[in-house]
Amino acid sequence: NKNMDINITSLIDLDMFTFSHSCAEGGQDAGRDTWNASKEDAKDRKPPLLDTPEKLETFREWVGESGGWTREEIAAWDEIECNALFLQWVAGDCREAGADTLEDIDWKQYEEDSRAGQISSNLYRADDGQIYFSLSH
Repeated sequence: NKNMDINITSLIDLDMFTFSHSCAEGGQDAGRDTWNASKEDAKDRKPPLLDTPEKLETFREWVGESGGWTREEIAAWDEIECNALFLQWVAGDCREAGADTLEDIDWKQYEEDSRAGQISSNLYRADDGQIYFSLSH
């Protein structure tokens, strides 16, 4: 079991709606639109969020636990696809917490809700204000 925390503070004021919303919110092309936006961001973001082979491998293993993709599919993803999917995961968790930016998350409420099992608990804000996404499995 690996545990790795990815610093996502650079995304603090990024509008997560762009990368994660439902068809009810964004129309029938929501899935395609959010994926394309995520891939564009991943291409342009320097340095990428998953900026080492170890981070990419840990993310691939973590995603493998979700059961959404086969090992072969995951192994075929390039760095941009991994970073795009990671961004979508961050965005989904942020929006699940009732915020459109990491900056707008009520961290006290987030902790209470995740402890209660009402939302995922991948995000956390450290004492120094840095924000992380935990890839633990």
